[in-house]
Amino acid sequence: MRIGIISDVHGDYDALSTTLDRLYQHHQVTHVLCAGDLIGRGPEQDRVVETMQRNEIICVRGNHDEWFSAVRPENAQYLKGLPIDWRGYVGSTAIFMCHGKPGNNMWGMYRDHLSETYLEMVLSSLNVDVLVTGHTHVPLYLRVSRGVLVNPGSLYTFESQRSSSHTYGVLHLDTLRFEVFDTEIRSREPVRVEVES
Repeated sequence: MRIGIISDVHGDYDALSTTLDRLYQHHQVTHVLCAGDLIGRGPEQDRVVETMQRNEIICVRGNHDEWFSAVRPENAQYLKGLPIDWRGYVGSTAIFMCHGKPGNNMWGMYRDHLSETYLEMVLSSLNVDVLVTGHTHVPLYLRVSRGVLVNPGSLYTFESQRSSSHTYGVLHLDTLRFEVFDTEIRSREPVRVEVES
């Protein structure tokens, strides 16, 4: 079983549409999770929020999702209702998802700040197999004996003062292998990118 993982869409409907098509058609994922920042900076923020709702994608609230003045009132209500953290199961795999760190959508988890011991403690205290994060715009995969930490990077492809990895992830639940793909490169086969680990 495979699940798609996206984050930091920032209102880029074109990138989101391309990515969802790839996830469902090429990768044949059963679920898609979004680690927040649906809006902010991008050209089609309402369309992104509506696509998430229409596809019933499980999302958490990113820091940019707190500033929803640029979207329609009904989409603002949806963003306000998103949880800071989400915990659930896909099959028998226990997953915890947040935008930055558990309980906080303003601070990210960066590889140079993480140790394997720390991640073991976090996964054990959360009692999960997988921790999904976003916020940093940098893909990350860290595996320890208790489970994995995954970050798909940022999805958007438009010009911005903050750089984007323009990537999404596919997590294989049977092995907890995580692959990251470039959504900007248009080719018949999705192009895989190396992930910081």
